[in-house]
Amino acid sequence: MQLMVRTALAAFCATSALAQTPPPPLPPGALLESRSLAGLSAPGEIAIDRWGISHIKAATPEDAFFLQGYATARDRLWQIDLWRKRGLGRLAASFGAAFVEQDRASRLFLYRSDMAAEWAAYPAAAKGWTQAFAAGINAYVSEVEAGRAAMPEEFAATGSRPERWTADDIVRIRSNALVSNLPSEVARARAICAAGVALEPLRRELSPAHSIDLAAAADPCTIPADVLKDFQLGTGGVSFTAGKIILQDTPSAIAYADPDLREGSNNWVVGPSRTSTGRPILAGDPHRAHGVPSLRYVVHMEAPGLHIAGAGEPALPGISFGHNEDIGWALTIFAVDQQDLVVNPPRTSLRTVTETIEVKGEAPRTVELRFTADGPVIHTDPATGRSFSLRATWDRPGASAYFNASWLWQAKDWAGFKAGSDKWGGPPLNLLFAGKDGDIGWAAAGFLPRRSRGDGLLPVIADGRSGWQGLRPASDLPSVRNPAKGWFATANEMNVPSDFPNQAISFEWGDRSRIDRIAEVIGTNPRFSLTDAMALQADAVSPLARRGVALLAAVTPSPETREMLGFMAGWDGHEHEASPQAALFEVWTKRHLAQAAVAALVPEAARPAFGNSSLPALMTLLEKQDPLLGPDPAAMRDRILATSLQSAWAETVKLLGADPARWRWGSIHKAMFVPDLAIPGREDARQIGPLPIGGSASTPMASGSPRNDFIVRHGASVRMVLDVGAWDNSLIINSPGQSGDAGSPHYRDLFPRWAAGQMVPFRWSRAAVMADAERVISVTPAR
Repeated sequence: MQLMVRTALAAFCATSALAQTPPPPLPPGALLESRSLAGLSAPGEIAIDRWGISHIKAATPEDAFFLQGYATARDRLWQIDLWRKRGLGRLAASFGAAFVEQDRASRLFLYRSDMAAEWAAYPAAAKGWTQAFAAGINAYVSEVEAGRAAMPEEFAATGSRPERWTADDIVRIRSNALVSNLPSEVARARAICAAGVALEPLRRELSPAHSIDLAAAADPCTIPADVLKDFQLGTGGVSFTAGKIILQDTPSAIAYADPDLREGSNNWVVGPSRTSTGRPILAGDPHRAHGVPSLRYVVHMEAPGLHIAGAGEPALPGISFGHNEDIGWALTIFAVDQQDLVVNPPRTSLRTVTETIEVKGEAPRTVELRFTADGPVIHTDPATGRSFSLRATWDRPGASAYFNASWLWQAKDWAGFKAGSDKWGGPPLNLLFAGKDGDIGWAAAGFLPRRSRGDGLLPVIADGRSGWQGLRPASDLPSVRNPAKGWFATANEMNVPSDFPNQAISFEWGDRSRIDRIAEVIGTNPRFSLTDAMALQADAVSPLARRGVALLAAVTPSPETREMLGFMAGWDGHEHEASPQAALFEVWTKRHLAQAAVAALVPEAARPAFGNSSLPALMTLLEKQDPLLGPDPAAMRDRILATSLQSAWAETVKLLGADPARWRWGSIHKAMFVPDLAIPGREDARQIGPLPIGGSASTPMASGSPRNDFIVRHGASVRMVLDVGAWDNSLIINSPGQSGDAGSPHYRDLFPRWAAGQMVPFRWSRAAVMADAERVISVTPAR
């Protein structure tokens, strides 16, 4: 390969012949480069705009995916290399023996069935596209190895090197699709064992209303405390601290720690009759654990027969959400229950797979992986001989995470969109649709198991009666085209229509707070605009906080509580950065309210099992004055509210001072992104933040703190607003930046905008792209 920076425009014009038109003018100061790349079939270009977004133009779709892989590796090589090594169970080969156990656990969650069937589940061209994407990554790795591009500093810090990719690697990794309820099953079993089923409404609301099927479940007291160790090890992220493996706040870990911070997102679509543009407006902001670099990568790709723009996980080809020339789509998690923990009796027939794990600096290790007919064995109890396996939809062909978005890249209308959503495997999603023809719609998507017995809320026994009878058809999931109200929104809430025949899709959904606020804003605005959509994604009003204020208003003031109750009275629930009331509300609800309720209502020995009680569930009990509150529910409600508020007030005084008028939510609530690898002496250059931020887990501007320390570790990874059909008007923001290189101007440049709820243009037309370009890389096939 050759790398050559040119100052003249001639080379750029030559390679722009692929467009068969003169290239649009570049802004002054734009840097022009050229590269020759082995594996490319024809000239192409990567135009990088001033926000770090790569806009790819290629002669064929395969070349476009090749250049996507190349551009992604250029920005995120350490991140995607670590993703692949973690997913395939190859960490120890690069980082040593401390990672052998994580490698063993990760290999339990690889797709192990027929690869021909797997590729047949996707569009016919998908394998070739993925091969080209992998080849593009490998092309950049070759440049790094040859010294023609800089090796990311993390490789030097760990004494490791990037590895080569194949297409099969990408679709075999399934641990990024496991976002369903296995940790919740275990948490529920522990709570029921400790306190019985009667107290479950304190811990978690079920919707639709449902009595847990104990008869079909395993004895909840027989579930070992460490049953999820391998599951969390094999599906968790990786960080490096003093040579030890530290699990990051992954979806499964977050769900286990706090049911109000499950995998989430917002999206909405507003039809042309209710917008200021007369065109549909589609918006989405998927929420995940924050990291450096961002979980997602924004890209724009154009070739004959393929033109898409949007975002997805950087190790995956194409985009997971965004738009093509004709339609746009956005996603949130739809809580299909795709997992069961299965308790296998002693002497259950097991299939054993022996694998070799390479270990840096040591001899290879041999490990045994065990599987039942249901799936991987994730725990064995030596005292009883029982094993515990994971039954899930991820091991079926077509379940590679987000990969079925490939059906949407060339869809033209609702029919094409719906045909693609019907094939979706995982994770289960609310997919919102908007077409430039004016159609809008919603489709729930994902593999839906057909349980022969049980409700999926507790572990089950492998007795032949509680298995799955395959998958249900896509028609058993709800959808709507052109809803009568003229808009549709989702935020992980229970949204199965009341008249839909299949109500038992799941019983565990997200808090309604975000969707209630979104519906309030959109439903009262008959001329919704792009600016309105952007503002709603940064909206910090919490209906849950309003519920809390209403509960406190019912408490009779005492000398001890008069000041604090008066302080909260009349607050509108707006959790903006400067709000004093938001600071007290969040300290109260995150650290004191549930603890006071558990102390008052749960036997002491059972209280540890209620450490992850849901705040909305508790508020519902208090609002209803539920009989669980005892013989005098109103008195117990007031006792819980008053005592917890007093203790929260005292803590807030310690945190923010004695004058409540000077309290600020943003003084303790901060966004701070920390890389997975600490490099001594480089902390300040690589850490991003802290920066004060508003919102909470219950506002559309989702900002969650899984550790309840008010450091924001969970929220919107990307925010996107699409002007459907007038694509150049669209907006997007990644965070903290597009690049994973701390020396790049695009490592942290988007972070302040993201924190402030701002966005940047997401260009589509070639002229608009070039007008914003700061660098253009012209590429030609190597000779």
